[in-house]
Amino acid sequence: MTFQWTAVAAFLYGEIGVILVLCVPFISPLRWQKIFMFPLWSKMAVFWNKMFLTIIVLLIVLFLDAVREVRKYSSVHVNEKAANVNSSAFDHIQMKLFRSQRNLYLSGFSLFLWLVLRRTVTLLTQLAKEMASHAALETQVNDATEAAKKYMAENERLQEALGGKGDGKESTDKTEEKLKEEVEHLKAELQKTSNAFHRAKTEAVAVKRQSEGLRREYDHLMKKFEQLQQSLNKAEDKKDL
Repeated sequence: MTFQWTAVAAFLYGEIGVILVLCVPFISPLRWQKIFMFPLWSKMAVFWNKMFLTIIVLLIVLFLDAVREVRKYSSVHVNEKAANVNSSAFDHIQMKLFRSQRNLYLSGFSLFLWLVLRRTVTLLTQLAKEMASHAALETQVNDATEAAKKYMAENERLQEALGGKGDGKESTDKTEEKLKEEVEHLKAELQKTSNAFHRAKTEAVAVKRQSEGLRREYDHLMKKFEQLQQSLNKAEDKKDL
């Protein structure tokens, strides 16, 4: 294996390792967000888009080159087989075809997992933001509920005091009306906060479903990769024989 394809294989194994770590269930998205907020990552984020596009271009070029090699040696393989040439030449062409197919899978899976890795990081970041927003909305709802209960209790006590003393004073009526307005205002704020909380909860569920779909897609890809690895090992064993 040449240096460039050794580098692509190492890059592919690194991608698999990183995605496995990102999919570990006991590490929450909030913790990943804290990790992503480290000063080192913030400095690297400036060059992240350029690095991402550069690697995409390199992998596409290697993938297209591997496709060209596969087509080239596939046609030669068919011609050699039809011509019934000696076994050593046929085995050499078959080895070339096997290597070109291996390079095709390496570059193709590396390109696909690079896109999956970026999408996974984006979903984790979005989910962490939604969870933080969800917690903040819960705190606001609880505070608004407590304040509404407090004002309603004060209103009831004032109404009881007014009922005991008798009504007819203008200042007391104004105070009662003001308290009622404050209670209505707090109820409206509570309803608004509750609606925002439900919207954030719905968005968090949608992001979680996207993350689960991505995880299922990654599991399916890993099964295909294991099958490919087994077929490659079998082909290498046959070549050694």
